[in-house]
Amino acid sequence: MNDAGGMRASDAERESVVERLREASVEGRLTLAELTERSEAAYLAQTRAELAQLTADLPGADSVPAPRPFPQAVPAPQAARPRTWVVAVMGDAKRDGTWRIDQEIGAVCVMGDLTLDLRQAEVRTREVDIAATCVMGDLKIIVPDGVDVQLSGATIMGDKKVKVLEAPLGQNAPVIRIKAFVLMGDVKVIGDSQAKPIKRSLRDWSEWADRRRLRSRSRLDGDLGAIGDRIERRIERIEDRRRRRDPR
Repeated sequence: MNDAGGMRASDAERESVVERLREASVEGRLTLAELTERSEAAYLAQTRAELAQLTADLPGADSVPAPRPFPQAVPAPQAARPRTWVVAVMGDAKRDGTWRIDQEIGAVCVMGDLTLDLRQAEVRTREVDIAATCVMGDLKIIVPDGVDVQLSGATIMGDKKVKVLEAPLGQNAPVIRIKAFVLMGDVKVIGDSQAKPIKRSLRDWSEWADRRRLRSRSRLDGDLGAIGDRIERRIERIEDRRRRRDPR
């Protein structure tokens, strides 16, 4: 008989593990970087044994969680939510390392520089919401690569940029929602690949997850490169036909 741990994992089992990881994050057991890394590894896992490795240090880790239906979203009452404020006025401020996020973050920089590093934060909410105001200042937000960054808001004589490696389509990645008002300032959201690396703990699953992650991204880069080549050849053919019609 086949070993149960060597049995191929189903999509439902992968989603169930990702949901358990989200619960562990809300409970304060995983940082945002750990949640993102393990969630990506869950989608790359091929067997039940590999899925079990991702929750081995979490409560109730005797086996792969059984697939369960996703709960129906219940609209929350619209009430004023409390915020954790981080402010830089004519100076510099930075929030990094291990810190707790259990409510919306209010970020204000006026003629100053403000940095928020979310990678080692303990996120006790299902999503991270940031309301930012930047007037003649710079706001930099550092997140793990692979999260879903949603940046919106108004910009007047300023700039907003996102430089984060996105998770593949179909993956239920952690969401970072940022609504920013920018006046003569800059808001930049960057991922691990653009920032100073943080210390990372190696696990039993780290080797195979890293190997498959690199293979997946290399395959994506190859596909994008092939698409780009086809577009260039198509443009060259169009230009060639145009020159033939109009030799001038």
